[in-house]
Amino acid sequence: MDKAVNNKTSRAGSAGVARLTKPSRAEAEEAVRTLIRWAGDDPDREGLLATPARVVRAYEEWFSGYGDDPRDYLKRTFEETGGYDEVVVLRDIRFESHCEHHMAPIIGRVHIGYLPRNRVVGISKLARLVEVYARRLQIQEKMTAEIASCLDAVLKPHGVAVVTEASHQCMTTRGVHKTGVSMVTSRMLGVFRDHAETRQEFLSAIGMRGAGIVANGSA
Repeated sequence: MDKAVNNKTSRAGSAGVARLTKPSRAEAEEAVRTLIRWAGDDPDREGLLATPARVVRAYEEWFSGYGDDPRDYLKRTFEETGGYDEVVVLRDIRFESHCEHHMAPIIGRVHIGYLPRNRVVGISKLARLVEVYARRLQIQEKMTAEIASCLDAVLKPHGVAVVTEASHQCMTTRGVHKTGVSMVTSRMLGVFRDHAETRQEFLSAIGMRGAGIVANGSA
């Protein structure tokens, strides 16, 4: 991940993520040691000696999305669709992310639909698109909008629909401590925003009622 970050704007930066100079691995591990001391424990005790290195490796995985350009996954498309002109839906794409306010996990699933204009993309690429955006610090609303906007910009379909359902551990494990609560966000573009029938077709395909999803893309 180090090679993807420097003091200039990276490829991911061109997608709207500003990049800054990245600390060294040693600096990152020392920061973890500081947090351990702040929490009240001794980073030099046996059980914690390797923890800073483990945390840094975990961060490389959790936030690997900063090193990827999501548009790359949508470049290979297929035009031989046999005349298919109906909605394409991929539902229940599980994701794990982290909120930018408390760096606590966000765990949920994304449902994606689009109405092709003249080309389609492999379904695994839709899942990878979700992964890239999920592996960044963010709020759920932003992730939902970014996935939809990227699909719309690259594929240029008749419309795009994205619905995200997730639980936020910044709410379930701290603060109000409310478990069993999920947040739903949506982004509707093109025909999914303009035509209630098309929007309802997508919502029915993912097993949701349409009353809570309005045309402006908010849940």
